[in-house]
Amino acid sequence: MVSVKAKKHLGQHFLTDESIAKNIADALIGSGYNHVLEIGPGMGVLTKYLLDKKAKITAIELDRASVAYLNETFPLEHIKLDTTKRHFEVIEGDFLKKNIQEMFNKEQVAIIGNFPYNISTQIVFKAIEHREFVPEFAGMFQKEVAMRIAEKEGSKVYGILSVLTQAFFDVEYLFTVPPNVFNPPPKVDSGVIRFTRKENYTLPVDEKLFFRVVKTAFNQRRKMLRSSLKSFNLSDSLKEDPIFTKRPEQLSVSSFISLTQKLADHGI
Repeated sequence: MVSVKAKKHLGQHFLTDESIAKNIADALIGSGYNHVLEIGPGMGVLTKYLLDKKAKITAIELDRASVAYLNETFPLEHIKLDTTKRHFEVIEGDFLKKNIQEMFNKEQVAIIGNFPYNISTQIVFKAIEHREFVPEFAGMFQKEVAMRIAEKEGSKVYGILSVLTQAFFDVEYLFTVPPNVFNPPPKVDSGVIRFTRKENYTLPVDEKLFFRVVKTAFNQRRKMLRSSLKSFNLSDSLKEDPIFTKRPEQLSVSSFISLTQKLADHGI
């Protein structure tokens, strides 16, 4: 059994409950890819359950001591898919500085992890950026962040992260994890979510404009769009469109796409 000796870096809290670790690993459905990338494996409590999968497992870890521990705990002879291919590899480094395409030679890869709270949203945005190569994504976040990602329009926590993620992935909130199963325990609950890339993961509008519209709208989320989007120099005729009387949290992903198209049609 993998030890989960107390350790913390980059805001990370290490999971000590084996059943929860297995449930997180099982969040990956395993369709459409041969590689799994685990971010921040720490002492390997999640890793050992990932090794039961048929995919090739790569773990990326910033902490040198953890890298050494993982290599010692999961030696080569115990983790082979066959006699020539290694099932498990540990890379020392920062995921946010890595190029996913280059790491996996443009092959499809699922991403999973017990993500450090303080970089979890950056991890999500990187997965969105490289969605062409990421068909599935599962992991544990601070519960508030997990709920925000999965939330639908009409909610007070629905925002930029919700819209930009759901534009390309179907998101499911799977289960809540209490603080007492971590070492050291965080002060808040955690939540496990799964992203499954949509069959059509390209937008029918200009992507840069879409991102700009969403971010600008939610920067003043309490205002109607005709006010929050005034930096787009809206014409009087455009402001008369009923959509501009709404607040951003009232708009679905498809409505934001329509809004972006309206702006593009007016030369914005």
